[in-house]
Amino acid sequence: MLHRSTIQLLRLHFSLFLLPVFLFALSQLGDINWRNVIIVFIVLHLLVYPASNGYNSYMDRDHSPIGGLSNPLQPTRQLFFVTLAMDIIAVALGLIISVYFSAGILLYILASRAYSFRGIRLKRFPVMGYLVVIIFQGALTFFLSYHGCSSDKSLDVPLWPMIASTLLIGGYYPLTQVYQHDADLKDGVKTISYQLGKKGTFVFCGIVFALATMAMFFTFEEQKQLKLFFIFAICMLPMVMFFIRWTRNVWEDGRKADFKNSLRMNLLASCCTTICFLIFIIIKGFE
Repeated sequence: MLHRSTIQLLRLHFSLFLLPVFLFALSQLGDINWRNVIIVFIVLHLLVYPASNGYNSYMDRDHSPIGGLSNPLQPTRQLFFVTLAMDIIAVALGLIISVYFSAGILLYILASRAYSFRGIRLKRFPVMGYLVVIIFQGALTFFLSYHGCSSDKSLDVPLWPMIASTLLIGGYYPLTQVYQHDADLKDGVKTISYQLGKKGTFVFCGIVFALATMAMFFTFEEQKQLKLFFIFAICMLPMVMFFIRWTRNVWEDGRKADFKNSLRMNLLASCCTTICFLIFIIIKGFE
């Protein structure tokens, strides 16, 4: 029987925060293989992401709040074996899609392990850790979703949406670290957010999100569908307004860069982008 700590630390709900990249890839496809959509969703959101979360928690043994959890339990050895089994199943299931998809999943898993594993610990390097997260959760995930869900298993994946996906992840990821500088430092980890400082983190994320918006513009300009860009801009308004208000509050009181506001920002960013990309999928369905 699975321990309560194992179930909690897999953080299955956290997979929803990474759903937008998958939906964005679907919205960019013409012909979709819906059977493969289900397989890709299961592999990414029910196996790979939770296993990555669980392994990270097994290595870190956090006592302070982490992504999506205010009071993380302590992991047992069971968590390690569960994450290993989930990864093996994910790679095996990936072969149903294609060798390329399975290889990409394996690459994601290895990068995730290198990020957390005490013997390598990429997360302790501010820039390297940041780039690994945004490239693998952004560009690679878009590539795998696009390739895996396309009817012809296309390897001809559009560049601008991959760039946009990476920058969208990059625009909010440091905000998930902004409240845990002290805890990370005690563990020997200097995140990009720590290097930038609390105020610098907000400035940096604002710039990266602006670049993500530009990448979205180029995506839809190339497709001659600028109406979709304006839908994106409208959908992002609630998130942008919250970000501006939160930034102002942090400028006045650094203690406002806390877990509660970080979680709200994460939820809002996920909801806004999810709604946006679902709208794109619906529009494409009527074309």
